[in-house]
Amino acid sequence: MTPGSWTSWPSREALSRAGLTAARRSLIWTVRLIALGALLWNMFTRIGDDAWVLAATVSGLGVCAGAAWAFYRTSLEHRLWPSVALLAVLLGVAVLAQQTGFHVPAAVLWCGCAVTALERLPLVAALPCTATALGAYALVSTDQLLTIAVTTAGLALAGYVLRLDAEARGSAQRLLVQERAARVAEAESAALAERSRIAREIHDVLAHSLSAQMVHLEAARLLIERDAGREQILERVVAARGMAREGLAETRQALSALRGEMTPVEEFLEEMAGSSRLTVTGDRRQLPAEASQAVRRVAQEAMTNVRKHAPGADVRLLLEYRVDEISLEVRDSGPGQPVDELAVSGSGYGLVGMRERAELLGGTLDAGPDEEGFLVRLRVPA
Repeated sequence: MTPGSWTSWPSREALSRAGLTAARRSLIWTVRLIALGALLWNMFTRIGDDAWVLAATVSGLGVCAGAAWAFYRTSLEHRLWPSVALLAVLLGVAVLAQQTGFHVPAAVLWCGCAVTALERLPLVAALPCTATALGAYALVSTDQLLTIAVTTAGLALAGYVLRLDAEARGSAQRLLVQERAARVAEAESAALAERSRIAREIHDVLAHSLSAQMVHLEAARLLIERDAGREQILERVVAARGMAREGLAETRQALSALRGEMTPVEEFLEEMAGSSRLTVTGDRRQLPAEASQAVRRVAQEAMTNVRKHAPGADVRLLLEYRVDEISLEVRDSGPGQPVDELAVSGSGYGLVGMRERAELLGGTLDAGPDEEGFLVRLRVPA
């Protein structure tokens, strides 16, 4: 037992009896009512017809009930001296009851105060109160010395056991509250992560697509102001319309992904690049939404970059299902003739953004020259 345990109160959860099961509450109240009924029966059968004794008995019962309730409140609020004073009042009533011939109620009060003090007060105050109550009981008891010793030791042990039981219940209640708080925090974190994922999808699909459309439309405006040829202006407008169409398609795909309605990754890649350019190895399986979206986005960005910087180049895609990850390689055969980037329709997500997406999932994205062409390699856990 540590030095601090002598002066520390039982926790509020223990003193409030929080966490008691319905069956245990029913048992406690049943025992209390039976004991109270037997006590009242013993008292009122000894009163007789004397009105003054009856009034004094009822007053004593009222004082005991009020003091017991007040003791419960003050001990629950960890107020030491009021609690000790209320115990002293109850012990005083027990002394009066003993002097007036109510020996059984006096013994019940002494024993109850002894057990309750050990259960609800700091040990530094509980031990003197318990010793006083049990000492008074032992002095007036007419039983044999061994019986008195066994009774007082049993009462002290019962009080301490009740204290330990209450503390264990209080600790369980505190752990339950902490667990609930942790679950709430976890749910909030999951909701925040989901909102972040939705924000990334919206940014990837809309922000870049709209930015590219703005570039095309701004170029068309400048061409109109300069009285450029109809073909040049039409080229910009058609490019902007293509960007809008692709952006709308990407938005629909993103919404389907958020609803969990994505088509398999293989079908998506075949539709985008052609089945003759796609190779799939490993055991195919359902991928997590985040991993599936990362593969799709990286493939789109890599294909867009090929159209921009290496038009006409041969492109090969390798999708590999590994034990605990998914790998995608997009390899082109080398640059062709340079073209005007503004004339090329593309999403423009950016490999930097794709690398950040992969790292958020605990994966990697590498991009750079490889033999004759350019290689983009993505690996994410899945």
